[in-house]
Amino acid sequence: MNAAHVPAAEMDNPRAERVKDVARLATRSGRAKRGAFLAEGPQAVREALRAHDEAVATHRQPVVLEVYATAEALQRHPDLAGHRERVRRYTATGEVLAAMADTVTPQGIIAVCRIPEPTLDAVLGARPRLVAVLCRVQDPGNAGTILRAADAAGADAIVLTTGSVDIYNPKAVRSTVGSVFHLPIVAGVAFPELVEKATAAGVQLLAADGYGSVDLDALQDDSAARRAGTPEAPTDAPRLEDATAWLFGNEAQGLDAGELAAAGHRVAVPLYGVAESLNVGTAATVCLYASARAQRRSR
Repeated sequence: MNAAHVPAAEMDNPRAERVKDVARLATRSGRAKRGAFLAEGPQAVREALRAHDEAVATHRQPVVLEVYATAEALQRHPDLAGHRERVRRYTATGEVLAAMADTVTPQGIIAVCRIPEPTLDAVLGARPRLVAVLCRVQDPGNAGTILRAADAAGADAIVLTTGSVDIYNPKAVRSTVGSVFHLPIVAGVAFPELVEKATAAGVQLLAADGYGSVDLDALQDDSAARRAGTPEAPTDAPRLEDATAWLFGNEAQGLDAGELAAAGHRVAVPLYGVAESLNVGTAATVCLYASARAQRRSR
C-alpha cells in the first residue's frame, strides 16, 4: 500500500518540525524555498483539490502536495475527506492547525499547494483574448480582488509586473476565494518585456486611468453600434472586442509615466457621483467586464 494511503496518528505537537515547515509558507522566503504556498479554509482547499484532480487527470503537475485537517473539519466537509492521487493527508489537532495557519481563527483545514510557473511566452502563445496586468499593485487584498474579478470575467491570464505583491501571500490567496487556482498567473515580469511581447502577439494594451481621454462608456457604445451594423465615424479609439491586456496601477501612484506611454490608450471609467476616484479593484472589475461583454457579444 502506498504510504500516502496509510492512516497516520493524529498530529498533536504544535512545535513539531513539520508544523514549523508548513508555518514558514506564510513568509515569502519560506514560499520561495519550497516552491509552495498555503490555501486555508474549506472553500480554498476545495478549489485547490478540484484543480489538482483536473491536473492529474490530464497528466500535468499536481496542484496540492499535502492536506492537514482536524477530524471535526472533515466531518463537516466530507467532500474534502476522500483520497486524492499524489496528495499526502494528515489529521491534526486544532492547536496544530492554529500553529500552521496564517489566520487567527483557522477553519480546520489547510492545503500545501505547489506554486505554478507559467511563462509569459506560454500565456501569449495561447492567443489570449483578455489579460489583467497588475503594475506594482502592492496590497494583497486589492491583488486578490482583481484576480477574482478577472476569473469571474473569463480572463485568460493574470500578469504581475516587477514590484507587485506576492500573489501567493496568504492574505492575497484568501481574498481570491479560490480563483488563484483557476487561471494562469505570471509573476515578476519586467514591464518592457510585457509590452514587447504583448504587442508582438497582437494584444492591445489599455491603461485604466482616471484622467484618460477615452471614456469607457463611449467604447461600450461603439461596440454596440458595430454589432448593430450602425455606420460609425472614423476614429482611432480602441475596440473592446479586440484581444486586450488591461493595465492596472499602484494604489497610491496609479500607473507611472512609462506605463501610461506604453499603452495604446488611456481609458477612464466615468464617475457619475461625487467620489473622486475608484479603488483599483473596483475599476479593474468594471474594465474587465466591459471587455468580456464586448468580446462575447461579438462572437
